[in-house]
Amino acid sequence: MDKKKSLGEVIRFGIVGAFATLFHYLIYWVLQHWIDMNLAFTIGYVISFVCNFFLTSYFTFRSKATVVKGIGFGLAHLTNYLLQMALLNVFVYLGVKQSLAPIPVYMIAIPVNFLLVRFVFKHRSK
Repeated sequence: MDKKKSLGEVIRFGIVGAFATLFHYLIYWVLQHWIDMNLAFTIGYVISFVCNFFLTSYFTFRSKATVVKGIGFGLAHLTNYLLQMALLNVFVYLGVKQSLAPIPVYMIAIPVNFLLVRFVFKHRSK
């Protein structure tokens, strides 16, 4: 049962993550035509972050969205955001087209983010 529950979480995380990532990328893709790449990426990240938190709480881990979880989620995503910003700039520096650079960034950062977010929602404080 525990393995089945964990598999369900991974699948639901994938659904929520795919939605949040596509939403983020769409915002980034539109904005990067008019404003700085890093600012466009940040705006997209913040907007998708809010949606992602509530979907992750209620759908992925089937738990209540609380302030404590919000803080933990925010800290996990701060780490994820910094990783993504660094990778975005590295990939652009290496010659990846600015409009496509988020794709390899997501491929690296999403698995790391899952582990961080799962810890936040599954960790039981004593």
